[in-house]
Amino acid sequence: MTARSICRTTAGKSAKSRMATVGAIAVAGALLLTGCGDQTKSKDEGGEKVSNAPLADKLPKDIRDAGVIKVGSDIAYPPVEFKDKSGKTVGIDPDLGDALGKQLGVKFQFDNGTFDTLLGGLRSKRYDLAMSAMTDTKNRQEGIDEETGKKIGEGVDFVDYFTAGVSIYTKKGDDQSIKTWSDLCGKKIVVQRGTVSHDLAKAESKKCKGGKDIAIESFDNDQQAQTRLRSGGADAGSSDFPVAAYAVKTSGGGKDFELVGEQVEAAPYGIAVSKKNPELRDAIKAALDAIIKNGDYDKIISKWGVEDGSVKEAQINGGK
Repeated sequence: MTARSICRTTAGKSAKSRMATVGAIAVAGALLLTGCGDQTKSKDEGGEKVSNAPLADKLPKDIRDAGVIKVGSDIAYPPVEFKDKSGKTVGIDPDLGDALGKQLGVKFQFDNGTFDTLLGGLRSKRYDLAMSAMTDTKNRQEGIDEETGKKIGEGVDFVDYFTAGVSIYTKKGDDQSIKTWSDLCGKKIVVQRGTVSHDLAKAESKKCKGGKDIAIESFDNDQQAQTRLRSGGADAGSSDFPVAAYAVKTSGGGKDFELVGEQVEAAPYGIAVSKKNPELRDAIKAALDAIIKNGDYDKIISKWGVEDGSVKEAQINGGK
């Protein structure tokens, strides 16, 4: 908030001596230099707002001045990020965002978008960050399409903050002997578009023999995929382990789905940052290391029951 001068002087209605008038002006001037001047104590020499947050000075000036970091996120991926019954954005990522924001002296504002558009939004500067259970991969770092191997845009940097593999789940009591990805040949799987699960399904389908490809149906978000499987429209679904485990635990009171087989492709989740903004990237890393050190990180990870994926330190571009 910009400090405003609210001190005023008022001229008396009755006649005053010239000396009294001069005295009044002098007093008013003193007030402007003292009482009103106190309101600028929250500013630095350049007249900008100073935050008491321990790592505020690490942020780029434009973000520090705005007081907000705009985060692109697919807010339909419980327990990582989702809307609760009141419509509030909650989950692992929003909780971590709040903790990071306290270190940096800014608010993390989560803006909803479909997963496969988040990196485009980051490149176009619609967002400052993308934070949405996004797996850090070399292809994403380099802006290469996972399926075609062709460069489709500028890559991004990642600040890695969690580790998760990919899991398969089926309707409860109807696993159809699916234990591994190869068991999906000749069957239908539902996934969220643009995810590692989607990429794995396409890669595995190419390995299937005898014309028994994997039928893949992709959706804008994981909840739509779960609805399709729940209604009997597919044989299996796949998503990151924390998301699949949460769906198994909560959907239908735990009666809708079951996990099958082991999680695969364990890899880091990363907070995506434009390669043109290394100052912001390094500020996020410093803030993440700070909340790991002070214990806030572990409290959040434990709150959501995903301790197996916790990390001991932040890492930049640790994906392979």
